[in-house]
Amino acid sequence: MSANDDRDPLFRYDDPVFADERLLEITHLPGPDRIVGRDEQMQRVADALNPAIFGSEPNHLFIFGKTGTGKSLISRSVTQRVISEAQRDDVTVKYAFIDCGEQNTEASIVKTIAQIVNDPDESGVTVPDRGLGTGDYYKRLWQAVDHCTDVTIVILDEIDMLEDDEVLRKLSRAGENRRISDSSIGIIGISNKIDFPDHLSERVKSSLSRDELVFSPYDANQLVEILEKRRDAFHDEVLSDDVIPLTAALAAQEHGDARKAIDILRNAGRIAKKQNASQVTADHVRDAKEKTEADRFNELIEGSPQQAKAILYSLTLLTENSSEKEFPTKIIYNQYKEVARRLDFDVLSERRVQEILQEQNFLNVIQSEREGRGRGRGAHAKHRLLENPSIVRKVLLRDSRLAVLEGDTDAE
Repeated sequence: MSANDDRDPLFRYDDPVFADERLLEITHLPGPDRIVGRDEQMQRVADALNPAIFGSEPNHLFIFGKTGTGKSLISRSVTQRVISEAQRDDVTVKYAFIDCGEQNTEASIVKTIAQIVNDPDESGVTVPDRGLGTGDYYKRLWQAVDHCTDVTIVILDEIDMLEDDEVLRKLSRAGENRRISDSSIGIIGISNKIDFPDHLSERVKSSLSRDELVFSPYDANQLVEILEKRRDAFHDEVLSDDVIPLTAALAAQEHGDARKAIDILRNAGRIAKKQNASQVTADHVRDAKEKTEADRFNELIEGSPQQAKAILYSLTLLTENSSEKEFPTKIIYNQYKEVARRLDFDVLSERRVQEILQEQNFLNVIQSEREGRGRGRGAHAKHRLLENPSIVRKVLLRDSRLAVLEGDTDAE
């Protein structure tokens, strides 16, 4: 009797496709030997953080670049190496990685940093999930940092999503203002908006001295090398010869997005496994590209109000039915009124629709630009989708309230 004879027959206990699917997870932090095409950027991040190895304050650093160019990966990888090297000299470095797209308030960021670095046995304080004001969370953060670390590195991913930049001023000046005395704090801010610093408050601009670094997109050859470094996520002979080149080529079309390339490769494997295929093929890759794009767009609009989805659907209809790719607010509003009528929604004012479009621009769901009408005639905004309209339509129609629009192809 084999060891598996008594296992529940409902489930599979072998994986004919993946040898180690974790290597393709976005949260996976690969070893330095798997990181491709970022030697210069890695050195620049290392230079900024180098003082932390000796217990001194690192340089603050802002990193810019499009999605999937390795910004978060390099920041986390170099920080982990700093932590390891500091341990050799009995220096305690801890780091907190904050996704500002999910936690964007001053209180939530301070609380999360404190919870990550705190050891109640050393600091004498606890950091509860709720029940404290922002000022009290700061007090506990300072105590946790001072008692539990020599250096704390705070990585703020999507820093442009911060609701209030005051947290940057307070973190960067904690030592100068005597909030902490036995430790120091370094900040790495990550954004795909290179003009983000222009929007900081004057108080933060004057207090936050920093270096800046730009990550360029990966080219197709680099993407091939990145994917080859993940080949061992699959069993031998499972990937057909054209899978990795095709995946890299598709991702290279999207400004060299390595994260998307890895997502596509993982989804291609999952599709092949679902179909009980013996190999992952180019057809699986093409199907995976569509699934990856839909999943990503779904993440962007997840939790959006249904009125916002109706406005996005209106922009989608216009895009599908016109040779134009961008449309003024007025045109979108006229289309939206018809969509809202069909959905039996209350019709929002044009001003409110304009505000929602601006919110979607901020969230990188669409792109909005102001365009002058000519001398003395002011300016108006034009908006365009950043995703293929067929993908946008498919994702929006997953909402049961919008499902009545299924099959609707005509703009007003």
